[in-house]
Amino acid sequence: MHQADVRPPGTGIGAVVVEFTNVSGKSCLVQGHPTVAGAGNGSPQHNRPLKVTPTGPVSAVRVAPGGKAWTKLTFVQVQGEADGYCVSGSKPVTYPTLVVGIPGAGAHQVALDDGSLAECDDTVTVTAVSAAKPS
Repeated sequence: MHQADVRPPGTGIGAVVVEFTNVSGKSCLVQGHPTVAGAGNGSPQHNRPLKVTPTGPVSAVRVAPGGKAWTKLTFVQVQGEADGYCVSGSKPVTYPTLVVGIPGAGAHQVALDDGSLAECDDTVTVTAVSAAKPS
């Protein structure tokens, strides 16, 4: 998972692109919008499900063995310096990893290439799984 090229303004990450690779020996079909949970202390057993707002069209994506599929997650951005603040007044939350559920392909724990993810309001906007890498 890495920072997206196109992100909302503010402090921190704001948006990430999650890349999935089919490691099985056969093609799989994925379709739809992922679920997302913050993994408290990096542990999937301490998940905190985020409210997902789906965006974009949904189409079936056939992923060949070794092939890839992507989704983009955009969070309510933390504002300010240092620990930052949420415009809504809620407290920013930081997650070392996320658990992303791909329709038809299970749930997967993912981490940023570097750093942790901070977000506000426990919400995320999610693109449908795609064969094209988002920016």
